[in-house]
Amino acid sequence: MDKVNILLIDDQPAKLLSYEVILGELGENLIKATSPHEALGILLKTEDVAVVLIDVVMPQLDGFQLAAMIREHPRFQKLAIIFVSAIQVGETDHLRGYEIGAVDYVSVPVVPKVLRAKVRVFVDLYRKTRQLETLNSELEARVAARTAELEAQTERLRQSEERRSIALSAGDMGSWEVDLATGHLEWDDGPYRIFGVDPAHFEPTVERIEAMMHPDDRQKNALAAIVGSGEPRFQVEFRIVRPSGEVRWCYGAGIITRDAAGNPVRMNGVTVDITDRKRAEERQVLLAREVDHRAKNTLAVVLSVLRLTRAPTTKDFIATVEGRVHALAATHNLLSATRWEGADLGKIVEEEMAPYHANHRQRVITSGPAVVLLPATAQAVALALHELATNAAKYGALSTETGTLAVAWRAEGDALVLDWTETGGPPAAEPARLGFGLTIVRSSIEAQFRGGVSYEWRREGLRCRLSIPAAQIAAPPAAAEAPAPVPANNGTRRSLADMRLMVVEDELLVSMLIEEILGELGATVAGPYGRLADGLAAAKAERFDGAILDLNLAGESADPLADLLLARGVPFVFITGYQRESIDRRYANVPVLQKPIDAGALESVLLTLLGSEPLLRVADGN
Repeated sequence: MDKVNILLIDDQPAKLLSYEVILGELGENLIKATSPHEALGILLKTEDVAVVLIDVVMPQLDGFQLAAMIREHPRFQKLAIIFVSAIQVGETDHLRGYEIGAVDYVSVPVVPKVLRAKVRVFVDLYRKTRQLETLNSELEARVAARTAELEAQTERLRQSEERRSIALSAGDMGSWEVDLATGHLEWDDGPYRIFGVDPAHFEPTVERIEAMMHPDDRQKNALAAIVGSGEPRFQVEFRIVRPSGEVRWCYGAGIITRDAAGNPVRMNGVTVDITDRKRAEERQVLLAREVDHRAKNTLAVVLSVLRLTRAPTTKDFIATVEGRVHALAATHNLLSATRWEGADLGKIVEEEMAPYHANHRQRVITSGPAVVLLPATAQAVALALHELATNAAKYGALSTETGTLAVAWRAEGDALVLDWTETGGPPAAEPARLGFGLTIVRSSIEAQFRGGVSYEWRREGLRCRLSIPAAQIAAPPAAAEAPAPVPANNGTRRSLADMRLMVVEDELLVSMLIEEILGELGATVAGPYGRLADGLAAAKAERFDGAILDLNLAGESADPLADLLLARGVPFVFITGYQRESIDRRYANVPVLQKPIDAGALESVLLTLLGSEPLLRVADGN
């Protein structure tokens, strides 16, 4: 017979020793505690305590208070408590003890036989109570066995309702059950819908279902293969071929139930139509390949620009190459905004004409309907417009104060026609041979997508007509929020020669380029710094008038540095490859320049940013 636990509580070790000697003859497990707190801890950690022996008089908490605390816990409401008192206990104390839940009193000096007899009574009562509980559990088990069939029917009904609920709520999900002994298969409405069969004429069986699986997926996802794996649960993906010939992707998951001998008896599970998810994954793979393709194409175009550009001086070469690369970058931003579905021709024209609006806004007129070009066409048209604009600025209407440029486009038959008309500038004379820029216009439009290009060299100026086949026009995209314009300079210019600017950029070549541009503008560069920590340290210690920040510094956001500059009132500009909508709204008033860097745009923004207010000096936290 298992021993039961008897807890002895007294603050005097000698008395505890005496209780232990007296009760040792009972052969039970005696546990001693020298304080109420220790006793409470033992009770909470120990199960099956039959009797508690408590000294009435103890420091901090007396026996009555300790008993009251014990009784408050749900586990100990029926625990037998015997008080031991070395003082005379009156009738009031007896009543108080019984109200708390004491079952008996023992006076000191303790009579060993009496104490053993009283404790034995409660130990025996405890054991009989446990025996009664065991008998009660056995009775409940017998009752449960007699009602097992009813519970089984209820469970089958619950499972059926659950399957139906899952199928209805998920839409593309169905539940099923297979009796592995008989091969009987039960479906709800979901699998009929997924497999594309009529419940009135199709009786599901394991053989028929496996026959509808795609031949490449049938063997490894057959019922015998799943059950033979020995796993209690399974998850599989497979294709099915509907009677109509349509191929659909499915996900199956289930549980295999086994009997006491370990033999599989039943399989319950669900089937989900995941065709849309699989197609989305395929689109993502295709998109990744397309991005890789476009990136390589862009690099190839840039390399071609570098190899084919001709200029009399290095400075002219740099300016020409920068202009062509920025034309490609501006179109890339427009395409990114529509996820490479196309670019709006009006926005392409505005991007290419933007550098000339500051001085020629009244003389650069654009008009035309909303039309979206396919990605490759958009890049070719952007490059062509850039070359025409560069030619106009050097030799045509935009090279004088009186010239006018009109860019208009319209639908004409099966093509989109764009007219580039210059007037009021120097007379246009047909060159002996086309320069590289105008050759790009003809090659990109005619050779790339079989369009048409014509030049008219008139006294009043050049007229060029671009004809773009209708096949190169995409559907209009959803309207996108226009990027925030860079504030105009308003004619107020200020030299950067007296400015000390901090540059924080993690790309070495980009930081070198920024440093070179600022040096040519006469500014003193603090840095460049390639890490966020270095930039923060410099912002706290060094003197500077403004800053140029990359948003992403080796994987770290530049937000902490930007917040520090805002708090100190230091103006700064972001230079980044991200679109403005990707930047936190708290930086809505911070100018944003897109990479690759345009030296003219950087100069203009810095002059506007730093020339509109007095110099700010920051040093040593002041």
